[in-house]
Amino acid sequence: MFKCKRGLTQTGAPRTVPAMSAPLTIISHPLVQIRLSRMRDETTGHEEFRRCMHEITRLMAYEITREWETSTYPMRTPLKETLGTALLHPPVLAPILRAGLGMLHGMLEVLPEARVGHIGLFRNEETKLPESYYLRTPEDLSASKVVLLDPMLATGNSAVAAVSQLRSLGANQIIFACMLCAPEGLETFRKEHPDVPIFTAAVDEGLTDRSYITPGLGDAGDRYFGTL
Repeated sequence: MFKCKRGLTQTGAPRTVPAMSAPLTIISHPLVQIRLSRMRDETTGHEEFRRCMHEITRLMAYEITREWETSTYPMRTPLKETLGTALLHPPVLAPILRAGLGMLHGMLEVLPEARVGHIGLFRNEETKLPESYYLRTPEDLSASKVVLLDPMLATGNSAVAAVSQLRSLGANQIIFACMLCAPEGLETFRKEHPDVPIFTAAVDEGLTDRSYITPGLGDAGDRYFGTL
């Protein structure tokens, strides 16, 4: 069983996080934290970095879906009639381009039936605000569980914009999943979308003057795609 902590760092040390109406779940399972440490290490190459992100996301997916509602349907085994189990709400995965694509692989291994949307947001390095350049999602998101994927919740601006876009398309059951959070990003996100649950592997110390999470793991997209 996964061990999750709410409002704690990965080491278990107390950390002040914003008051939340929806849960913040920090997944402290040893396998998650071991792989996260490898991702943090500056000597880790893009192949291992990529593999660790896939594995962390796959492990996180089990916790994200733990309390999802199911329905039953009639079926037959080779021996008799019985009832099968299916998800009540069809899943949709929505990675924020481009780094969010790194989390898509692991999620699809657990939810191969999921439909996939793509949200293109580029952070303007001068204003630190997101700029939209692409949005393509499945139709009718109102009945779906939508999992928004982005490795880093830094300033929180991109995640806020992405949730707003999904809501404008009818999504009303949104979950945000990331590898790392900064307290500043959590505060920004909660001010705009206090009802959206967050799943993460760690809450770090804060942001640098360039709005990078510290200690962090660097630029997740560059390290995943090998474009350093």
